[in-house]
Amino acid sequence: MSEMAKERAEPPEPEPVVIDGVRYEALLWGKARGLGQNGGLIEAFDNRSGDSLWVLKVYDIDYDVDMEGDKLDLFIEELAAEGPEALRVVTERGGRYRIDLRDRSVRAITN
Repeated sequence: MSEMAKERAEPPEPEPVVIDGVRYEALLWGKARGLGQNGGLIEAFDNRSGDSLWVLKVYDIDYDVDMEGDKLDLFIEELAAEGPEALRVVTERGGRYRIDLRDRSVRAITN
């Protein structure tokens, strides 16, 4: 297999979602911001001012020290509103999560 074929594809960049004046975006490069992982993070912004409101880890990424980190990164592929108080997150490997925006709790969706 060539070196190019072994490289990881570019991470998905899902469209932001705006709910009640707050814009939610997938945060791709969390390690660069000292957040410990790339992917699995969302950031909320005031849609009018653009100010960051908060960052939330949706799921943990376990990094194996014996493997290249970029092969273990797991990014968010889709964000979608679920009514006025919830956000659905889908990973590039099909994992699904629901975030209750009232208290920022995260629940894995298994069905």
